[in-house]
Amino acid sequence: MSKGKLAKFADMASYPHVFEYPFSMLEDVSFDMRGHWRERFFHNDNPIVLELGCGRGEYAVGLARRYPDRNFIGVDIKGARMWSGATESLHEGLKNVAFLRTNIEIIDRFFAPDEVNEIWLTFSDPQMKKATKRLTSTYFLERYRRFLRPNGIIHLKTDSPFLFTYTKVMAEYNHLPIEACTEDLYSPTLGISHEGLEPSETALDLSIRTYYEQQWLDRGMTIKYMRFRLPAEGELSEPEVEIELDDYRSYNREKRSSLTTSR
Repeated sequence: MSKGKLAKFADMASYPHVFEYPFSMLEDVSFDMRGHWRERFFHNDNPIVLELGCGRGEYAVGLARRYPDRNFIGVDIKGARMWSGATESLHEGLKNVAFLRTNIEIIDRFFAPDEVNEIWLTFSDPQMKKATKRLTSTYFLERYRRFLRPNGIIHLKTDSPFLFTYTKVMAEYNHLPIEACTEDLYSPTLGISHEGLEPSETALDLSIRTYYEQQWLDRGMTIKYMRFRLPAEGELSEPEVEIELDDYRSYNREKRSSLTTSR
């Protein structure tokens, strides 16, 4: 580990709005904030919004600036990346944003039933080799149900045609209400491809661009967005369908064209 990363981890350990609970720690340590985020940390009754796989935290911080009447929590296991958003929000004095460093596979250990209102999935790894690793799979949707309010909102913003198509098929197959869907978020015109999306949305929370998102846009790639609701009841099933694999090399990801299966 480089000296830069060591310094960042030291900073994170001292930040009052950062909670670090890697998987290995939770075998013996309980999380006392579960069910008490509003009362013990935010000190208000405002809705809680999660950004899962927050990376540098651009979305969590950007949303916190624009919506002071909501609480935001960025979640990721990569502490060195998270340091950027955590440091920025600390210096700005933002009181409605926090960061949780942990594995998303155990995210339900940190929030009580009905404690979270919305989830943002911003440029998640499409995980084309194994469905259960995708953050919009039944594996994860069942975990979200344990703390998301009934009919809570899930936002997906992605550069991956594979993950976008998979999520759309998943939602349709399980009759999850899709409220907005577009294959080209920054298209200059709003037409059929922007079903359910208001023009004003592209100028607000959807226009917040992460570091890697801008890299993909500079390469001529389109950004996809979907918003759907997750009912508390009903069995969730994985659709038996073949989805065309992404054939480009994305930043910090393995070459996808070498894969031979989408399941």
